Amino acid sequence: MLTGKNLIAGEWRDGNASFEAVDAASGEPLAPEFAEATKQDVADACSAAAEAQNKFGALSQAERAKFLRLAADKIDALGEALTERAMSESGLPQARLTGERGRTVGQLRLFADEVEEGAWQSLRIDHADPERTPPKPDLRLRKIPLGPVAVFGASNFPLAFSVAGGDTASALAAGCCVVVKGHPAHPGTSEMVAGAISEAVSECGLPAGVFSMLSGTGYDLGEALVKDPHIAAVGFTGSRSGGLALIEHAANREVPIPVYAEMSSINPVVLMPARLQEGAKDLAAAYVASLSLGAGQFCTNPGLVFCVDGDAASQFVEATRDALPDVAGQTMLTKGIQSAYSKGIAALGRLTGVELVGVGAEGSSACGQAHVYTVTGEDFRKDKGFQEEFFGPSSIIVRCADLDEVANILASLEGQLTATLHMSEADHTEAAKLVPVLEQIAGRIIANSWPTGVDVTHAMVHGGPFPATSDGRSTSVGTLAIERFLRPVSYQDMPESLLPTPLKNDNPGCLIRVNGKHRV
Repeated sequence: MLTGKNLIAGEWRDGNASFEAVDAASGEPLAPEFAEATKQDVADACSAAAEAQNKFGALSQAERAKFLRLAADKIDALGEALTERAMSESGLPQARLTGERGRTVGQLRLFADEVEEGAWQSLRIDHADPERTPPKPDLRLRKIPLGPVAVFGASNFPLAFSVAGGDTASALAAGCCVVVKGHPAHPGTSEMVAGAISEAVSECGLPAGVFSMLSGTGYDLGEALVKDPHIAAVGFTGSRSGGLALIEHAANREVPIPVYAEMSSINPVVLMPARLQEGAKDLAAAYVASLSLGAGQFCTNPGLVFCVDGDAASQFVEATRDALPDVAGQTMLTKGIQSAYSKGIAALGRLTGVELVGVGAEGSSACGQAHVYTVTGEDFRKDKGFQEEFFGPSSIIVRCADLDEVANILASLEGQLTATLHMSEADHTEAAKLVPVLEQIAGRIIANSWPTGVDVTHAMVHGGPFPATSDGRSTSVGTLAIERFLRPVSYQDMPESLLPTPLKNDNPGCLIRVNGKHRV
């Protein structure tokens, strides 16, 4: 039974005002009404997190891993009730949300394994050398949690990038307490997941302040959370305007803090000449499927496709046109997102040199209709409007004079989450010239598949140069994400009895670098 309340350090609390959840497909309100968190709620949640931080940050690796696994089990146990609520609030289909629930609990368990393995601590010992001139001190280094983290739930992944998503999982794995601002588009889903995490906190005997969740619709709630002096870092997935606002708030604090924001990406795809020549129709079918997946509401949607103009390019455009009418309009996450998408494609259609290739099938007023456009490389370079992200199932095919023009345009693009090369073996020599260009603009370079899909693994990078993310050195997916919420501390000539356990001489088996060489 949903309460509609905010979770403040284990306490379900009413607010001073309320808002309604909405069925994404019908627009009808969903019970119950949800309390808007107050500034006092923010202060109380952050204060409780700060109070709990030292104890939670000092947990053993085994204890922290146990908590992460129990949280995963609790969320998994919500089962179909969670899926059904998320379906109503997001308009996403059952299969997609069942898979997303699996990803959510899977990444919590992956981080539990990572915590136990211990390499994330970056342990280093440089032994003293009193005979050196000047004498060399004993130095020992480890990474510790930054402190309480504010996490902002995303609209397009109500589970995997929300209350228990990658930002929360990686922050908890790092030993940071978490205060989540739930996304107002799926407050019921958020409450259910928050309750599961809170149960895990309680059953593990941890301080209640380890986790809190705040609900609300106003920007002032997010501002208050970021500005609270107890918050040490921020994780955000959303619009560029939203991310930049949080970055500004964080920078203007008395003590500035890092904001790890995933914001904007149009994910260029290059169809190399030989590959295009041998498979234009197959490429077109896969392209249309990728750009329309989930109503195009993926941060890795293929928004730009580059090819060298000619007969093969024409075949690709024609095959794309033929495939689009079979793409059904799909319910978008919110009315606001659907409205912004409609305005975006209208603006795109007015740019100089753009031509409409085709559109997908119409749907209800809540649906996003797929749109594909084409433009020459010359016209693309004249107008930055072609690089705007329209969150939904739209894309532009850029027909270039040659591969040199492709390379020059790619080099001029803003930072991206992904960049893709479709190529055959005959293209490898020319593709090798593009790889260094793509390395400078993207966090992940993909060969011969489409970018809509992000595996949660050790080697994944879901980040990229600005504005794809606010810090291109980081990732929000995969175990490397833990690095965002840690900082190094060095201990010089510290007595053995005062050293943290991982840095003692009888280190219990973690990977450690001793005098420059790794050992276990």
